[in-house]
Amino acid sequence: MGSELQAHVAFHLTGKRIGAGLQAADARQLRPALLARFGDLTRLRYDFPLVLVAGRADDTGIQSLSTLVNGILQALAPRGIEGEAMRRQVLRLEREIRTLAAKSDAEPLSRLWDLAAKRIGAAGDPALAANLTRARAALPVDGEVVDCTHELPTRLVTHAWRARQRKKAERFEEELARLIVKLSDILHADFVHSAQGTSAARLKASVGTGMEQAFDFQALSKTLAQVSGKNALPEVRRQRVQQALSVLRAYPSRAQTGAGWPEDLEAYAFANCRDALEAFRRRVPQIIGLVKAMAIAELEIEGRYLEATHDSFFAEFDEDSVGAKDLSAFPDYLVCIGSESLHSPENAGLMEILASDMPIKVVLQVSEVLEEPAARGQRSLVAPAAQFGKMATGLGSAYVLQSCSSHFYQARRGVLAGLAYAGPALFSVFSGSPRAGMLPPYLLAAAALQSRAFPAFSYDPAAGPDWASRFALEGNPQPEADWPVHEFAYEDEAHQSVTEPVAFTFVDFVACDPRHATHFALVPRAEWNGSMVPVASSLASGAAAAAGKLPYLQMVDDDHALQRALVDEKLLSAAERCREMWHSFQELGGVHSSQAERLIARERKVWEEQKQREIEVLKREAKPVMAAVPAAPTVAAPAASEAKPSAAEAEPEKLSDDPYIETPRCTTCNECTNLNNRMFAYDANKQAYVADANAGTYRELVEAAESCQVSIIHPGKPRNPNEPGLVELLKRAEPFL
Repeated sequence: MGSELQAHVAFHLTGKRIGAGLQAADARQLRPALLARFGDLTRLRYDFPLVLVAGRADDTGIQSLSTLVNGILQALAPRGIEGEAMRRQVLRLEREIRTLAAKSDAEPLSRLWDLAAKRIGAAGDPALAANLTRARAALPVDGEVVDCTHELPTRLVTHAWRARQRKKAERFEEELARLIVKLSDILHADFVHSAQGTSAARLKASVGTGMEQAFDFQALSKTLAQVSGKNALPEVRRQRVQQALSVLRAYPSRAQTGAGWPEDLEAYAFANCRDALEAFRRRVPQIIGLVKAMAIAELEIEGRYLEATHDSFFAEFDEDSVGAKDLSAFPDYLVCIGSESLHSPENAGLMEILASDMPIKVVLQVSEVLEEPAARGQRSLVAPAAQFGKMATGLGSAYVLQSCSSHFYQARRGVLAGLAYAGPALFSVFSGSPRAGMLPPYLLAAAALQSRAFPAFSYDPAAGPDWASRFALEGNPQPEADWPVHEFAYEDEAHQSVTEPVAFTFVDFVACDPRHATHFALVPRAEWNGSMVPVASSLASGAAAAAGKLPYLQMVDDDHALQRALVDEKLLSAAERCREMWHSFQELGGVHSSQAERLIARERKVWEEQKQREIEVLKREAKPVMAAVPAAPTVAAPAASEAKPSAAEAEPEKLSDDPYIETPRCTTCNECTNLNNRMFAYDANKQAYVADANAGTYRELVEAAESCQVSIIHPGKPRNPNEPGLVELLKRAEPFL
């Protein structure tokens, strides 16, 4: 082993650089190769910035600037060359708004629009000004423009929470008003039929001053007294209705407070769990009294109140009698905390909240997915706060949404669903570490999602009775794969364009944080050798198959030069644990379920054994029949005829690197054609053959061989030597070659 290779192996095993060959990865600004093309985000057209439209409690309250501009251009810009000038001008304006939004703090879209138009020279260009004015008039909404910053999760959830509380306030007051009117009608009807209600003075007052001489009110009162009062309310019921009515009327209305609730919404927003719990418990007696009064009112209005049944129930009516459905009619409490204070004493009640029926929504803004380097005495590099979302799903009673701020626009419906859930909800969002500093929050959050370091998922207890209904992995790229694979294009030393698939792994995410640069060592180009393999290949092959191979990560420096950075064993082990965690998410989300695969294998074995028994029975039944048939006279056949094999024997065993199918044995089970109907097809006899081996991947060939019920698919050798995971795939293909 040469000295250079010894230094490489030593770094991989110990994380220490020996000699002068390997360079420190923090000696220059580096980023993973797949992030090389992302520089100035203001020139990139993507979801951000967002426009938060006030007063809308549905997903139209959270809109993307790009989507709004697309709608305007579709409505105003003529198709073809005639509308090209307007499209260019409005898109230029959009880019300027994006630049302003990156530097401002929640400015209204209308103001940024006008400022951007001024900055691109609309004042001195009449044609430009006319087009931008038309587009400005077609702008369907206005609202605060927010970029993907560290504060985005709290700001977006708070915006949606406020809109929902206002809508809820309107519905609640309408319901209160209805109950008050109905109870008042009951008391009024009883009064009208009472002696006081039919008195001469009361009757005279109800007629008015213009008709006082037209009636004998004394005689009318005596007549009504003979038929009234027979169906008067029992005194107990009257008191019950009056008591419920007084409770409902005592609840402050919007007209009294001007806020829509007994207090302003700010009284329901908190910076820690302790204060939220105290506020909720302080209001519990009022909630109990109001829920009780509303329930009694509903029974009285419908005439279904039974004293023998309901008196004892309402006599014992307490906090345990109020459920999540009852609480959902009242204001939701909002708690916004940062991951740095997750384990502080004031947030010790978080698990109590999530395990209860309390209408408390918690935003956990995760600023660190990775542990600080100084705190890495433990085995995992992943911070505990990054795993809190999965832990919360185990409670089973809380709505849980985990996402990254880069994906928050796509996850907005999940946010709204959590706010609408009748019970506690947790929104765990990675917003990018402000201390990482190397990448903007959007790219860092997107890297966490891509690398499986912080997967996106939702758990909704109200969606159904089982995990298949409740748990979803929506938002994760390529959820069926261990790591997302993307095309990476670059120019080699011969100035030739090269494109190759590159996986974005947990190691790539760690490489985005300069604080963890000690896990990497740059290898000079002259020392690149065949013992170095990409990180994804090393992770896929396993420790045994990777013996003698050193994992490296492709990175790009400030000069856009491609570099190779060796990865130490500690980081590689952390990536393996991240992959195992992702596998557990896949299990929960129904992707590559080991239980389902085991059941399929068991059923396939039973099916094969049953078919084999049937074949043996047919063989046994065929022997006596053949024995009873007289032997045919022996006739000499031509030599050529004797040498001619049967149709089944005519096809010699194929020993080739090309994939093939034993077509005559095909049972037409559709497994392979369902997997890839361009690679596999049926012939005239409805039996499968390999139609185009280049129409799919070697992975699909191996998966088809594994799923074939009669094991007649032979995947051959891979055609693309750069396909990810080939070491693992070749091992899986061995039984079918």
